[in-house]
Amino acid sequence: MAPKKILTVAAALALSASGLAACSGGDDGGSDSGGNVTMTLWHNSTTGPGKAFWDKTAADFHTAHPTVTIKIQSIQNEDLDGKLQTSLNSGSAPDLFLQRGGGKMAAMVEAGQLKDITGDVTAETKQALGDAALGAGQVDGKTYAVPVSILPGGFWYSKNSFSKAGITATPTSMEELGQAAAKLKANGTPIALGAKDAWPAAHWYYFFALRACSKASLDAAAKDKNFGDPCWTKAGEDLKAFADTKPFNDGFLTTSAQQGAGSSAGLIANGKAGMELMGSWDPGVIAGLTKDKKPPPDLGFFPFPAVAGGQGDANAIMGGADGYSCSAQAPKECADFLNYLITKPVQEAYYKAFNSLPVSKDAQGAVTEDYLKAVLEAYNKAPYVSQWLDTVYGQNVGNALNIGVVNLLAGKGDVPGIIKAVNDAAKKG
Repeated sequence: MAPKKILTVAAALALSASGLAACSGGDDGGSDSGGNVTMTLWHNSTTGPGKAFWDKTAADFHTAHPTVTIKIQSIQNEDLDGKLQTSLNSGSAPDLFLQRGGGKMAAMVEAGQLKDITGDVTAETKQALGDAALGAGQVDGKTYAVPVSILPGGFWYSKNSFSKAGITATPTSMEELGQAAAKLKANGTPIALGAKDAWPAAHWYYFFALRACSKASLDAAAKDKNFGDPCWTKAGEDLKAFADTKPFNDGFLTTSAQQGAGSSAGLIANGKAGMELMGSWDPGVIAGLTKDKKPPPDLGFFPFPAVAGGQGDANAIMGGADGYSCSAQAPKECADFLNYLITKPVQEAYYKAFNSLPVSKDAQGAVTEDYLKAVLEAYNKAPYVSQWLDTVYGQNVGNALNIGVVNLLAGKGDVPGIIKAVNDAAKKG
């Protein structure tokens, strides 16, 4: 894949999260004494092939390294950030955990909570990742995480629902998206949105901002956390105008994103929604909610459309990469495991388990699904890739942004309220 210029000062791509609560590797004495080593791993795959992947990967690593045992605990994605932050602050962090990157990772580095693994990343890992992907786990030129999967965002849609609604081509403009949304809702398959979890609703604002704001404006906001540029207001106004057409599923404010048949992903899985705006982990989540535990055969992907009057590039993409970090007190074997995750067989197994693009260039030839090939095409076409905005801006600003968007969609807030909330949160640090 062609390298991308990433819109963040802390990392090159967004890293999404996973977690488990347990004692740090430092409490086990590491491996300096020559004894056995036990490490803890937190991830966010609670069921299905994803959970099975981590169980097998840890077991296979133990077979190859008999003195190293990895204890695994899976945590629901929406609970991860809070539990991980609590464990980091209390000094009882897991040795290995899913890393979201951006401002969140930079804050962990500043607090001395992550292990600097710059010297432990092997030449083979560097070759498989390339500079752009490796930069996903770096702060000030030092490596604190290794990415495992590329996760650009866009629309996941049902080709059957589009056909039944009379939609003959995927939208490339907001006018076309609005027309498609109206047809889908009239046909009983609206746009799915799990706003109960806040971040899926905020994704809509993120993408409107990606189209409204120039690269320079996005870079500036990532650096100084100031949202005074008029483009941030335009993004909110564009979102409100679209939301006012009522394109989403009934009860979207109380719909979760990923949990159960009634979630937004579940609506896609069961043919009750026509499309969903989400990151490219969505096929794996959708697959876990179908009867046969496979992605729907008619699943497709298209990028977020162009928005009139915006300063952003119409081909820019938002997304990131799942990655893993070692806590500050983790033993040296932690980095060995991260390198192991980038080996071709493990990367191919990750792709098959999660229906998600492997970050390793060596493993991307295994991708066969048309929708994932469409993601790669859009990614390679993009002049730059922005991290998810709540990741770029860190937890305080990100949470304020997410809540502000939900309030707007619920009719309890307005566009100036979003801007004020994130500016106020930024001042608090």
